[in-house]
Formats: sequence, C-alpha cells, structure tokens
Amino acid sequence: MTHIVIIGAGLGGMAGAYELRDTLGKEARITVINERDSYQFVPSNPWIGVGWRKRPDTSFPAAPYLAKKKIDFIAQRVDRIDPAANRVQLADGQTVDYDYLVIATGPKLSFDEVPGAGPHGGHTQSVCTLDHAETSYADYQKLLQNPGPVIVGAMPGASCFGPAYEYAFILETALRRAKLRDRVPMTYVSSEPYIGHLGLGGVGDSKSMLESELRNRHIKWITNAKVTKVEAGKMFVDEVNDQGVLVKQHELPFVHSMMLPAFKGVEAVAAVEGLCNPRGFVLVDKHQRSPKYPNIYSAGVCVAIPPVEQTPVPTGTPKTGYMIESMWTAICHNIQADLTGGEPEAVGTWNALCLADMGDTGAAFLAVPQIPPRNVTWFAKGKWVHWAKIGFEKYFIYKMKNGSSEPFYEKYILKMIGMNRLKESPKAE
Repeated sequence: MTHIVIIGAGLGGMAGAYELRDTLGKEARITVINERDSYQFVPSNPWIGVGWRKRPDTSFPAAPYLAKKKIDFIAQRVDRIDPAANRVQLADGQTVDYDYLVIATGPKLSFDEVPGAGPHGGHTQSVCTLDHAETSYADYQKLLQNPGPVIVGAMPGASCFGPAYEYAFILETALRRAKLRDRVPMTYVSSEPYIGHLGLGGVGDSKSMLESELRNRHIKWITNAKVTKVEAGKMFVDEVNDQGVLVKQHELPFVHSMMLPAFKGVEAVAAVEGLCNPRGFVLVDKHQRSPKYPNIYSAGVCVAIPPVEQTPVPTGTPKTGYMIESMWTAICHNIQADLTGGEPEAVGTWNALCLADMGDTGAAFLAVPQIPPRNVTWFAKGKWVHWAKIGFEKYFIYKMKNGSSEPFYEKYILKMIGMNRLKESPKAE
C-alpha cells in the first residue's frame, strides 16, 4: 500500500491530509507527523495576545480527529530527512518510510537575526505560535498594570505582515476598552517600504486605507525600518530612504512590543541537499513538486516564493490560506495522477485572500494572482470583516474537527465577501 507522509499539522497540513484521503480513497496509507500533539488555529493568535481567546478555543488534540479519517498521527519532531532511502528520522530515534513525502512544516522563526529579539531570551513578543501568543498576553497584562509606549510591527526580512497590523489594531481596541489608551503611545515599525505594502506591493487602495486607520487611532509609524537590536525597554531602528540610504536612527522606548520575525526553513528540511533555497525554503515546480526529488511535494509557508519586488529593507512574500489550499489541491491530484500512471498536471493558483481583524472593524483584500500585474485587485474595510473573521475561525475549526476537505476559501470566504467563483479556480484542471 502506498504510504504518504505529511510533515506538519497546521493550517495546511491537517486540511491537506483530509483532502488526500478523500482524493485517494482507502487504498493509500497516510501519516501526519507533527512536533506538537495538537492542531492550533494560528489566525486566532492576535486575539490570544490580548486575552480575547484562550487555548481551548483555538486548539484541540489532532490524533482523534485524524483517526476518524483513517489517518495515522505521530507527535514527534522530524530531525532528518533521507530522500535516498525515502525515510524520515524522528526526535525519539524511530524512522518512518514513505513513498511520497509532503512537507508542510511552516517556518523557523528567525528571532536570532536581530540581537535581543524574541520572547525566549529576548525583549519582544510574538503571535506566530500559540505558546508565543500566551507569553505575549502575560506581557500585555504587565502593560495594563504599568502603561507606557508600545511598538508593534515586523523585522527585516519578514514576509507575514497581516498579523502585525491585526495585533496593532486589536491591542489599540483592547486598550481603549480598558480606558488606558491615552496612557499608551503606539508606534508601528515595519520593514515594508510603505504602509499597506504587505509584502505584495500593495493591494488596491491598501496604502491609503491602512494609513487612514493608523491616523484615526493615533498610531505613528516608521517604514523602511531596519531593527538593528533590542534591549530591555528600548528598540534601535535604522530608517532608510527608497535608495536604502540611512536617513535617521531611532531609539524607541517601549513597555510592550510585538514584532514579527523573518522566516527561514526548519533545520531538518533545510539540511537536505538540493531541496531548498539558501533560506531553507523548499524549491518546487508549478506542480508543487521538488525538481530534484520527484516524490517530495511541499505546500504552505515553507515553500520558496521570490519577493514581489526588491525593497530598501528586505521583505518576503506572504503565503495566505487561499494559496495554501490551492497548493494542496494540486498536490492531491498530482499524486493521484502519478499513482495511476499519469503525469502531474494540476497547478495551484497562487492567489492571496486575507481577512484582517481590527478589533472593532476589519479589512479584507483579494489579489488574483498574488504577484502583480493582477486580474483582480480588491480591498475593503468595515465592521462586517470583523464578524467575517470570527465566522472564519469558528467554521474552519469545525471543518478540522469534522474531517471536511471542501475548498473552504472558495465555498465560504469568497461568498462571504460577495465574490462569485473565480475563473482561475484552485481546483485541478
């Protein structure tokens, strides 16, 4: 029986396992390997950071729900991949052989690239993982007891900017509700060349809309910002112009700071010769398959995608849920084709769709394709996005607990924002 091993049980890995099961039927053995024993809905982490959600609201044990679909689960870290032997080695020493390997690990969080950054041994917080978001919430509690300056944003090389904007606006809303906003100066510090760039070169009117929202909430900003180091209560930032020339150096005080780091590939994946680019992201062809190892596929944040454009301070390209869903659909159909003697033909449509909560309102954008020039560029703001993000959370967690492999973003999100089914479907042709 063909054995397909998936490394990672996050937003893409678990949903992808369900889709693989529904695509291939009972004839394939599927095993999901994840370093944690739980599924965690990462998009809820900014809410965790201010106490609007708790761990049981957004996380649950993965094994029993995967078992309902006859999918095996191993809660171990993968320490080594041996593509010559078609085998992975786990942290406890056991090995797992595979016929096909799908890498969906997510990223390594590179706090070490900025001295003093990060929640463990550093001075900044993160909402990249549930553990980090809980640590950030503990730090937020200290802010409530001792109000003072706040810095939110993204480090040089970051590729995921949506959660930084979300956290800034959610935190601002939480402080207003606590009647402490007037005692907390806020600054948004980002490697983006301008507000609303988002790693995508902007989407529609994202620049002016997000600038307006920051102004209305009295949040200052510094863009083209290279954070050079962080000390207890102080962040050092080099601000450059569009040519990358230093124009100002800032020493910013803070009581609480949440800064998203740059991403790299996880060690076990990055160590495989010829599999990744220099940052450790998996190189794939248009069928989501490794050019060097044809039985290895990859989807999600761990996939190598070039930046949309060169920016004065390095920025990466984000991978949103809609894109990841289309990657997985392509993988499922291509593995099926290979098993039946055909050639992989399915291609994911790398479109970007994001719902960003702002505490009491929200912003949504759609970019088709993600990298310009685009056929569709759409950006909107309103209270309905806040409620849509809540609905997105509830429905997606329900979907993961019930083993659903439906194309969630097309069936649910696009209808929610009033879009018809896109001509460029993520389904295989």
